Amino acid sequence: MLVVFRFAIDGDATGFVGEAHEAMAALAERPGYLRGELARAYDDPAEWCLLTEWSSVGAYRRALGSYEVKTRATPLLARATPAASAFEVLATAAPGGPVTPVTSDRAESTQIPSRP
Repeated sequence: MLVVFRFAIDGDATGFVGEAHEAMAALAERPGYLRGELARAYDDPAEWCLLTEWSSVGAYRRALGSYEVKTRATPLLARATPAASAFEVLATAAPGGPVTPVTSDRAESTQIPSRP
């Protein structure tokens, strides 16, 4: 599962970066956390993205409920641009490898068909 938070930061981003590092550290301590990245847009340096990857939606939701994440990460995450942030991975591809569809955890009616 991927979680993507986007931020619009005008002016000096030093404080934001410090808060993002603190949020990432809190999230990284939680079970099911796989990786995280803080990124800035090349085309617009005011646009930032915090990406995390989790072993499951349950692990992510449990992480959000922890005291450490509520105190160290939630204040920053609450300032994210309002948009969908949690994404279910439905296909993967390694460099030079084939596209491999992944079974959805959602109900049968929402399955994404794979390409032949």
